[in-house]
Amino acid sequence: MNKANVRKLALDVLLAIEEREAYSNLLLNKAIETNSLSSKDVALLTEIVYGTIQRRDTLDYYLKPFMKTKKLERWVHILLRLSLYQMIYLDRIPDRAILFEAVEIAKKRGHKGIASMVNGVLRSIQRQGVPSLERIRNEVERLSIATSHPRWLVQRWVEQFGMEETKKMCEANLLPPEQTARVNTWKTTVAEVLTMLKEEGIEAVPSNVVDAGIKILKGNAARTKAFREGLLTIQDESSMLVGYALGVHEGDRVLDSCAAPGGKTTHIAELLRNTGQVIALDLHEHKVKLIKDQAERLNLSNVEAMQMDSRDVGARFSEESFDKILVDAPCSGLGVIRRKPEIKYNKKEEDIEQLASIQLDILSAVAPLLKKGGTLVYSTCTIDRAENERVIAQFLATHPQFELDPTLESRLPAPVQRYVHNGQLQLLPHYFYSDGFFIASLRKKGE
Repeated sequence: MNKANVRKLALDVLLAIEEREAYSNLLLNKAIETNSLSSKDVALLTEIVYGTIQRRDTLDYYLKPFMKTKKLERWVHILLRLSLYQMIYLDRIPDRAILFEAVEIAKKRGHKGIASMVNGVLRSIQRQGVPSLERIRNEVERLSIATSHPRWLVQRWVEQFGMEETKKMCEANLLPPEQTARVNTWKTTVAEVLTMLKEEGIEAVPSNVVDAGIKILKGNAARTKAFREGLLTIQDESSMLVGYALGVHEGDRVLDSCAAPGGKTTHIAELLRNTGQVIALDLHEHKVKLIKDQAERLNLSNVEAMQMDSRDVGARFSEESFDKILVDAPCSGLGVIRRKPEIKYNKKEEDIEQLASIQLDILSAVAPLLKKGGTLVYSTCTIDRAENERVIAQFLATHPQFELDPTLESRLPAPVQRYVHNGQLQLLPHYFYSDGFFIASLRKKGE
């Protein structure tokens, strides 16, 4: 496939993401699977799609002075964005090639008038350069445009974490995501998996965060023999921490109340060394199948996946029937912007408050099912305190039989221990360039 067709495909993917509010990673993977792309084409397509989404608001700021009409068809606007992204951020591609291919796409998809307009806008930018961000005097607004994060979100983070930390987070969110994987140490070792991957041309190194983790430098670990044989699972390093936070022992009965797609479920099952039982719940039947598929691939027989709203667990399970419970709650996902950049545009401030209410309901529903002395771990892939510390505080205020667990730190890998405070861990995206993540460990008082 030539570069012009890669750009046409990028336009199609970006348009579909905006029109359907779909996840970029899913649509991009589908486009790669259904088209005959070389590794170079895959890399270029991925860079253009993710880069254009990540920098959307910055690109629009740069385009605005050169747009004579505000009523552009959506595909034309996206074509200008992805072309300007290449001009500014991809030094290896000459401007003349970018302009030529943008005009050709405009001709084929539209007409000569649109092609002329696209050519005019891009050539004007080429001659005059883009407007300086220093023109924006308000510090929050400037950071918002410079890093392409909604202003309400930047303001919220500044209030919670301060300007310096917010700037680091926003800048980290612009970096391309890395592929990491969890080695199934019940069956093999990190060293053995790294050797297998090397034999298949995959460059990988041990994680500097989690002992069982590896970081993929080149290639796709999901298409390897090691993956097919259940020796590894694709999972972010932050997400791997949840299994350790639970502190399971062989023979434990564990509830994973919001389990799909099953990464944490299967990690817990591996830590149990295929003993005990992990009951994995999800609201949707097709997601329950994902959990079952994962367990089967990993040859785990101690996982039972079922469809259920976790707020209704009391009708199915007896009180004090689980040794450990995980609530990996549905959340805003603001910690995974690197992987799903469209999240920052699709979420609204009121969504956070609504999610916090659901999170609290789930915690309250599962609480009676935990044995006295048992551990309840609450986790989210977000960094917003309304969904994290505030939810935990509200839960503890209405459930005096629970308390924060001061031993959480001892169960987590050494590199993250300094971020644990009072039984709670908040990882921000720039700490390890992993997902932003929150974990709280609660203990049920008693035996």
